[in-house]
Amino acid sequence: MNKFYLSLFAFLLPLMIWVEAKKPNVLFIAVDDLRPELGCYGQKQVQSPNIDRLAKRGLLFERTYCQQAICMASRASLMSGYRPDKGQMYLNGPLFSHVPDVLTLNQHFINNGYEAVALGKIYHHKSDYEKGWSQAVFQPEGQWTGRGYLGDASIRIVQAYDLKNPKAKRRGMGPAFEGPDVPDIAYPDGLIADHAIKELNRLKDKPFFLAIGFMKPHLPFNAPKKYWDLYSEKQIKLVDNPFAPQGVPKRARTNWGELRGYHGMPRKGSMPDDLARKLIRGYYACISHVDAMIGNVLNELDRLELTGNTVVVLWGDHGWKLGDHGMWCKHTNFDRDAHVPMIISAPGMKARGQTTDALTELVDIYPTLCELCGLDQPKHLEGSSMAPLLNNPNRPWKKAAFSQFARGELRDVMGYSMRTDRYRYTEWHDLKSGAVEARELYDHQKDPQENINVFEKPENKKVVAALAKMLSEGYQSAKQ
Repeated sequence: MNKFYLSLFAFLLPLMIWVEAKKPNVLFIAVDDLRPELGCYGQKQVQSPNIDRLAKRGLLFERTYCQQAICMASRASLMSGYRPDKGQMYLNGPLFSHVPDVLTLNQHFINNGYEAVALGKIYHHKSDYEKGWSQAVFQPEGQWTGRGYLGDASIRIVQAYDLKNPKAKRRGMGPAFEGPDVPDIAYPDGLIADHAIKELNRLKDKPFFLAIGFMKPHLPFNAPKKYWDLYSEKQIKLVDNPFAPQGVPKRARTNWGELRGYHGMPRKGSMPDDLARKLIRGYYACISHVDAMIGNVLNELDRLELTGNTVVVLWGDHGWKLGDHGMWCKHTNFDRDAHVPMIISAPGMKARGQTTDALTELVDIYPTLCELCGLDQPKHLEGSSMAPLLNNPNRPWKKAAFSQFARGELRDVMGYSMRTDRYRYTEWHDLKSGAVEARELYDHQKDPQENINVFEKPENKKVVAALAKMLSEGYQSAKQ
């Protein structure tokens, strides 16, 4: 009898391993500071052939929004499934300092038999990698200094500028861009892509959740020369709304201090046109560099014949202004900051190569991956699974997507913002008194660039009342 059971076990074990391995894998690709400035989004001035290729075999989401236009809170919200008000995540500390007992997306996959591996930037804070992963996070190491600069000349500039100046608010920021003639692996994203390929080969026979966090096009705009050569500054088009929106409240604006801290950037006032073109060219070069690295990873996924059983999700953590509204960087509730790119490709989906206008949010990614991989959705999740859209991208969906951004030295004034099919409506709340300090209303049907705040126009009184009610009722009431 014992021999029978041993023989049966020996027969069933390979089958059990095979069944376990057939769980859908997840390739989870994060791109830092990427606005939807890609070929697949109709922006033909940017060369992004590999992301465009992913869009052709997946579903491209035209209207996805982050929950807060800053790295820390946006990523913490996505990975936790909570919105930024939970544990005051909007203060941008480590996730586990705000919500100590949270069941993160990566931990949930580990609990369900996956190996979860992180490369590069998934969370913002190092301490958030200390639990919930199958091994230590891979962070690239190279010959760069500080923010990723190459070469002695750049190092001298950094040191001469403000690296050792105790009075400087942003020390050691150095030049905002560079384009040396170096290979891809001279920068972090090249090393991250190479390591991702090694991990795919190691993980190919087991269910995996492989999270790859590419670091560009985040400042500084550093990319190998061959990507800069793809673009000509003479052909770079500047934004056609380099001015603050008419009637915009002061709380809504930002002085783009993140960029001003770099060497050679104006300390106050507007950006000169020639420098703006240089920066935009650098931003595009970084996109093309990241796109090439994503292509390397996707090619290996194909070579290993893993594509047919792998969910691929590509997302940007928030948008980025390139002179829009006379501002740069993120840190606002404007559509340009909250609007992000997202593409999902999944086994068996029917809407390959299509797009959807459904209003979706980064907080929806957690429940979506659960449904696509057959995992239970934790009860705390505050997003909605987007899996139905992969088969029917035109079906009725959410009425609104929600974002927020805090202001004030104590972050005690919160801008709550809501994007509906036609409008962006924002209220600035004093968190202590509960009073609404200011409001914004932008009509995307008439003003897609949000250049005029029409909140005070009498003809919009009923619209404002309806949107204010919807905002106060929150995301639950906006679900279809």
